[in-house]
Amino acid sequence: MFKDTQAFSGFSTNDIAAAKQFYGETLGLDVSEAHGMLFLHIAGGHDILVYPKDNHVPATYTILNFPVEDVEAAVDELTRRGVPFEHYEGMPMDAKGIMRGDGSTIAWFTDPAGNILSVLEAG
Repeated sequence: MFKDTQAFSGFSTNDIAAAKQFYGETLGLDVSEAHGMLFLHIAGGHDILVYPKDNHVPATYTILNFPVEDVEAAVDELTRRGVPFEHYEGMPMDAKGIMRGDGSTIAWFTDPAGNILSVLEAG
């Protein structure tokens, strides 16, 4: 039934303007806004919808992963841009918030609405 549909993902925020600045300027994604909603234009031609929700509650899991060739370089650049990285208790993470070993090299951060994102080793 849905085999040939152009499905897309979405998540909520409590502040579209802050999300637009963060995803567009801080992360450098192509973004557009229509009907009070934000669209993230990612590689591969699939968009992600970011919609406003007054009673938004941040996801407690990773909602968006960004595969990169060099996690440490991405963490350093995002840190330079003012993005703090998460440090989770009981996980083997270095001082920068990078977890290496358990399958993949990955680091987590949040958007202005508290949704969890990651940069992880491509491949």
